[in-house]
Amino acid sequence: MPDLSLETAFRAGGHWLIAGADEAGRGPLAGPVTAAAVILSPELAGNEDWLDCIDDSKRLSPAQRANAAAIIRGNTLAWSVKHIAPGEIDRIGIGPAVARAMLNAVAVLQPGPDAILFDWIHLKTCPLPYERVVKGDRKSLSIAAASILAKVGRDALMERADRCYPGYGFARHKGYPTAQHLRRLAELGPTPIHRRSFNPLRQARRPDDADAG
Repeated sequence: MPDLSLETAFRAGGHWLIAGADEAGRGPLAGPVTAAAVILSPELAGNEDWLDCIDDSKRLSPAQRANAAAIIRGNTLAWSVKHIAPGEIDRIGIGPAVARAMLNAVAVLQPGPDAILFDWIHLKTCPLPYERVVKGDRKSLSIAAASILAKVGRDALMERADRCYPGYGFARHKGYPTAQHLRRLAELGPTPIHRRSFNPLRQARRPDDADAG
């Protein structure tokens, strides 16, 4: 289970407000990549009851994530969620898009952090002291909290996309390359929220291609 060990180590070096940052949506064929950043109060002892709901978002059910997200938003010192749209992902690549989303999320935190714990990403520059943590959402409570907000925030967008683009099943698979999604993509062609730089989108026909000839 994640704990506050990494945050405590940063504070021992003189950094007081530590942000945790994580993303959701690196692998889907459709929708944004979403990042969240969270600052937990430096006064936490680590044994507060409400922290028990925080874990790597992938280990939680949708209902548990929704409950945890509400608790996180109500108990943290600061939090934010930012999205990078599919068109920008196509333009700059998924790796840079993930880094940009995380940095954007950190940048709008109020109060701002003194240092950052990132779930592992490739990062060229950062304006603050930071650490990239392998499987950080299973080690740091700040990163785990961010993973929950990112997942819940992105899932909500994909559920709205399902109403805008019926037939693709976005509410169910959230844009990931499931058999259903690939089948409907082959039948209907890509939507405006599909990532055109991802395979198999490079080969997918557009909905109006049948009329082009």
